[in-house]
Amino acid sequence: MQVPVSYYDEIYSFSGDWDVPSKCGLKIGTHNGQTYVIVTELYQDNPGTSVTYAGRKLAEQICANKGLQLADILYIECNPDTHSKLSFYDEEYFLVDFNTADSALRYRQLSIDELKLLIE
Repeated sequence: MQVPVSYYDEIYSFSGDWDVPSKCGLKIGTHNGQTYVIVTELYQDNPGTSVTYAGRKLAEQICANKGLQLADILYIECNPDTHSKLSFYDEEYFLVDFNTADSALRYRQLSIDELKLLIE
């Protein structure tokens, strides 16, 4: 199951759980003065930790490597459409909130219209 390259600008290698080499699609851009980071699950092309399970660790690695501050970005996780008959492979986007009092991550699913408002 190949993820179309239209979902990302680069394949980003990161250190996943237990420092297992992992990969995701990465797209960074700016819209209305706000930097956004979209990490895309690569499914079978990722040998390690998924973007959802990597969470804050992945976001911190991207920020450190790209010169960004976690508090200053919109961090979005993408499960791309792989044209599968299985509904859990449908396209979905989630805005991730790292700024919570209890240090737990909060996810909010974005509609396509909400996504477009954030990145186009």
